[in-house]
Amino acid sequence: MASTFLDRDEIKGLTGRSHIKLQIEALQRMGIPFFVNAINRPVVARSAVEGRTTAAVAPPKKAWVPRVLKAG
Repeated sequence: MASTFLDRDEIKGLTGRSHIKLQIEALQRMGIPFFVNAINRPVVARSAVEGRTTAAVAPPKKAWVPRVLKAG
């Protein structure tokens, strides 16, 4: 089973960069969502590059409004 996040080698392969600062710059240029962890390494969710979503998003439900407040 694949990890939820790309490993260091996968990020290096994706960005073509070895240095962390350059990896971050490359990810920003490519528009790939990531965050920087506590040791300043970029963390990329595997779903961000595989085109999957992590969960199905249901359309928002209309808020309930009392009949006395409805127009008409």
